[in-house]
Amino acid sequence: MSGNPIIYKSYEWERLRIASRFNASLMDHLRPYVKPGITTDEINTIVHEYTVSHGHTPATLGYMGFPKSCCISINEVVCHGIPDDTVLKEGDIVNVDITSIVDGWYGDQSETFLVGNVSDEARKLVQVTFDSLFLAINTIQPESSVIEIGEAIYNYATELGYGVVRQYQGHGIGREFHTDPGIPHYPVSGSERDLLLPGMCFTIEPMLNAGTWKTVEDRNDGWTVRTKDDKLSAQFEHTILMTEQGPEILTLTQNGPQPGHQF
Repeated sequence: MSGNPIIYKSYEWERLRIASRFNASLMDHLRPYVKPGITTDEINTIVHEYTVSHGHTPATLGYMGFPKSCCISINEVVCHGIPDDTVLKEGDIVNVDITSIVDGWYGDQSETFLVGNVSDEARKLVQVTFDSLFLAINTIQPESSVIEIGEAIYNYATELGYGVVRQYQGHGIGREFHTDPGIPHYPVSGSERDLLLPGMCFTIEPMLNAGTWKTVEDRNDGWTVRTKDDKLSAQFEHTILMTEQGPEILTLTQNGPQPGHQF
């Protein structure tokens, strides 16, 4: 870990909760629209208009030059897909990654949606990715080490034959989009020394591939990341606040999949 992770004071926790709660409401708002026939640009417009109409800011718009208000990644796209005129079709799996800035505080999450009827292979990948996220969340407690997250996800996913993406990881979040600690989703030497203390806020966002863990970045747009073997990829993400009682999931939705959900 470079630098020092931020430990938020207890009076700041409510600001983290408010930002994340709005982000979760945005996910629920767009949920009914993620279906065959809609373009990813139309989903982006829904995200943008809902956010701005509530007086908030889409964090990805303009971030390091990213041109849209959310990331939408379909099938073999691992992350950072740019919304465009691509039409969602029956059988796709699509990850929608949204981040909101609410009065200077960030909330961040993503979900992989099943578009209509999907293959058994796709459904199982989505299920295992979802389960791996909650397995990791349920593993940690105050003063747990970051490596416990990587071990939980990696051991579970690889035993079932999935590749765990290594090039991208979770991150600290709060007053800024990306801060320490970095949260790898596989065991990284040194991360056993990085402790998760009360007041730390971070994301866990495993990306699992149906084949190799290796990825390729699109040289044309500089953002879109695909699996190296063009096999399917899925991701789920939540923003987590570590409290004295344990991890608090700040971005749980009212209408989305809850812990234990079966796809």
